Amino acid sequence: MRRLNLILLFTVFLFGSAVADEGMWLPSLIHKLNINEMQKMGFELEAEDIYSINNSSLKDAIVALDRGSCTAELISKDGLLLTNHHCGFGEIQSHSSVEHDYLKDGFWAMSREEELSNPRKTVSFLVRVEDVTEKVLADVTNEMNWEERNKSITAVSDSLEEEAKGETHYETYVRSFFNSNKYYLFVVETFKDIRLVGAPAQALGKFGGDTDNWMWPRHTNDFSIFRVYAGPDGKPATYSEDNIPYQPKHFLPISLKGVEEGDFAMIMGYPGGTNRYKTSYGIDYTMKVTNPVRVEVRGVKLQILDEYMNSSQKARIQYASKYARSSNYHKYSIGQNKGLDNLNVIAKKKSLENNFTNWVNGDNSRQEKYGKALELISNFYSDVEENRAQEYMSESMIRGPEIFMFAYRARTLLDLLKEPEENKDRIERVTSGMQNSLERFFKDYDAATDQKVAGALMQLFAENNNARFHPALFADIQKKYKGNFSKYAEKMFSKSIFDNKAELTEFLKNPTLKVLKKDMAFQAARDIFAKYGEIGEIAAKGNDNLNEGRRLFVAGLMEMEKDKNFYPDANSTMRLTYGQVLDYEPRDGVVYNYFTTTDGYLEKEIPGDNEFDVPARMKELLLANDFGQYADKDGSLHACFITNNDITGGNSGSPVINGKGELIGIAFDGNWEAMSGDLAFEPDLQRCINVDIRFVLWVIDKYAGATHLLDEMKIVK
Repeated sequence: MRRLNLILLFTVFLFGSAVADEGMWLPSLIHKLNINEMQKMGFELEAEDIYSINNSSLKDAIVALDRGSCTAELISKDGLLLTNHHCGFGEIQSHSSVEHDYLKDGFWAMSREEELSNPRKTVSFLVRVEDVTEKVLADVTNEMNWEERNKSITAVSDSLEEEAKGETHYETYVRSFFNSNKYYLFVVETFKDIRLVGAPAQALGKFGGDTDNWMWPRHTNDFSIFRVYAGPDGKPATYSEDNIPYQPKHFLPISLKGVEEGDFAMIMGYPGGTNRYKTSYGIDYTMKVTNPVRVEVRGVKLQILDEYMNSSQKARIQYASKYARSSNYHKYSIGQNKGLDNLNVIAKKKSLENNFTNWVNGDNSRQEKYGKALELISNFYSDVEENRAQEYMSESMIRGPEIFMFAYRARTLLDLLKEPEENKDRIERVTSGMQNSLERFFKDYDAATDQKVAGALMQLFAENNNARFHPALFADIQKKYKGNFSKYAEKMFSKSIFDNKAELTEFLKNPTLKVLKKDMAFQAARDIFAKYGEIGEIAAKGNDNLNEGRRLFVAGLMEMEKDKNFYPDANSTMRLTYGQVLDYEPRDGVVYNYFTTTDGYLEKEIPGDNEFDVPARMKELLLANDFGQYADKDGSLHACFITNNDITGGNSGSPVINGKGELIGIAFDGNWEAMSGDLAFEPDLQRCINVDIRFVLWVIDKYAGATHLLDEMKIVK
């Protein structure tokens, strides 16, 4: 598949997948839609082996990590869990200190007693899925407006969730698909005692850093290992020394056979969100508003964080996770705009919309049913000033500085403290909850850095948004500080208890209304959130029409192409994508091979560099060429490989599975040339980047010496 007609392929992706590499399919529907094609491509199992309610299946080995932020897979009968290094990065960072720098040196529990608890981490298993569309929409009529429709849908969904849960410990939820045209009920089981078992040094697990992020070729050993624990009864339980390793219904055997070009590859996981059915109007908004705002604001913030992180080892550890989260989608937004522009996506969307309009106008009944779809959408995007201001405020003041969100948590106290005696018990509960969060917050917080972020981002918002969107405090800054936001931030931090653990601790022991009212950070936070809510209310006025337009547009597309198999956009529910191991041509005269080796890891070395340093021990081991059973048939150690599987954020950590149901790699990234993928799949260019499972096992074995972990696994040679 070298150079296919891109316009034809673009049309195909909107109307239903005609190529195996595109589509995020519900595992429960594979037996109806995909199994025959999968088997022709090299899948040797049955649909029942992928998704089964009554018997163990592949779905029982795949989990949503932290309710969908990443994916992970079970690889032993004792609950050993494999995911990406960057999916465990927050936990590795939280356990790190100057004395025990697990980011720099890695971490390996040589016994189960050494495994580290992570109170906030969860894994969720899919128990079953049920199509409840007819039940949910039974009372919905065409005469209902969007609000009435949603009220009816919510009432029925709540009832179905409650019925499905019954007396069990399961979680249940109904999710909409195809822009509110179909509905499915999900039953899941969530475990809360998840312990860190192992992670390579950052120089392996995050090799290449921001420079290599979203790029191919890659040489990153992007993995970390956790273990799922259950109560003595085998059910979910919070951390306890009495808990036991979870015994899964299924875990993945691991193949050492490697991959060759054209091999079948399947990925199961929890992709977070795509918008493949977004119209040209929405794409235009993304390119002109969402992405530029994110790039501009985060660019300023990242520069400030980087300056602090370079000041000391402690600073680097403190802000490593925060920086990584912010920088990831900063670069993504840059790449997405380039991809959308290079692939001429807006023009292709408009062409599709013209075809849709012609089809609708060809029949009176269709015109009555779908005639207003695109008009409702286009009207929403005709004036987006409030939406832009909302996005700008979210990036610059809600997610930007930490102090505003942190201080705003005290808003409940404001009313309670007006009558302290009457509210004594509630005040105690609120202050106790805040007190319990202080250690975690201040461990990774530097007030001087946050002050710089606050001053810079408030200034940025003021300069780039109409004055009617400014929080009330901005007028005071103009008057008293002559518009100098840095000076205001300096004063605010000096007159606040929320940037100082000791001062805040003392306040929570004996909170008073006077202190809270005088606190500049708290007052600023109230002004900011008040304006944010006000802008949000205005911006939301057209949301109902937009959502109705999107629903009608997708419903019309599905009716227009009745014989096509449509796949739904990702929404953090379990999906399956299948395809092949394939190279690609990013531009004229350039062909990227489908795999890399550790030779490239050494070739990229920049001694002492934050992104490309190679640890001395790693270099020594690689140069010795002692790859043993993990070597490819050519004698080299393969580092990463690419497939044409359809993935997005949330798929990080997903297992790459061969035709026999065996683990061959871990998905961790997409490629730069196809950053438009969440909005428009591009078969010629879109690739999923995966770490070769043999590289993972070699590091566990040779580099870490954690052979006891290998003994747990079922390794197929």
